[in-house]
Amino acid sequence: MQIAGIILAGGLGTRMGHVKKAFMTINGRTTLDRLLDVYRPLFPEILLSAREPADYADYPYPVAPDLFEARSSLTGIHAGLAAMRAPHGFMAACDAPFLQAGLVRILLEHATPEADVVIPLKDDGYVEPLCAIYSKRCLPHIETQLENQNFRIISFFDKVNVQHVPVSLLRQADPHQLSFFNVNSPDDLRQAEALSRELGV
Repeated sequence: MQIAGIILAGGLGTRMGHVKKAFMTINGRTTLDRLLDVYRPLFPEILLSAREPADYADYPYPVAPDLFEARSSLTGIHAGLAAMRAPHGFMAACDAPFLQAGLVRILLEHATPEADVVIPLKDDGYVEPLCAIYSKRCLPHIETQLENQNFRIISFFDKVNVQHVPVSLLRQADPHQLSFFNVNSPDDLRQAEALSRELGV
């Protein structure tokens, strides 16, 4: 299967003093560089989904600009799906600095041509829509949502073929579930720094 790797790099970081999340540093490395280290061995096609392409001029990857005005993760997913050449794309947000390659590989192993969404299912019944694989077939459903100002990613899932991957399988590669750790505030950033030192990530 052809699967592209797309980094949702458009986070504004309003709670982080308006520092773009892609350029937050954790122990000297930006979140974007951390994600690219994971992506490069896994994906022959890599795109950055971002509102302002000029910010990423120093990176040798195409930038998929937002096609809708509203700032949302769903807008970024839409931009990435529309721009990629592959029929499927793995999405991760640039506020998840500890994405584990082994976890991504397990998701890729569960992808099939007929699956429209391949997504982690956690023990509490919730899914992780910003660490998942989407097919181009999702585009019309996402466009309808964005036109209706519905930014809830999972709202279209009942219209497509969704493959859940239990987190019990993903723990084999990511026992601490570091892949799902998000940095959304200064406190989160301090915790990320501590985790990075403690676990060597």
